[in-house]
Amino acid sequence: MGRIVSAVIGIVLCLVGVIWIVQGLGSLHGSPMTGHSEWSWAGGVLVVVGVGLLVWSGYRTLRR
Repeated sequence: MGRIVSAVIGIVLCLVGVIWIVQGLGSLHGSPMTGHSEWSWAGGVLVVVGVGLLVWSGYRTLRR
């Protein structure tokens, strides 16, 4: 059960990170975050953390 939760959280982190990147670059309008590059950096970090969580949950699955 924990592996599934970890994978879902990793996917959500990746999706939110991509949205933040696009908003920070100014391509997605309608938010106070639009056009502020610090959100692109934060989104990139979030994507890296999400991918790391996905890899870790996949590794735990393979170990079993």
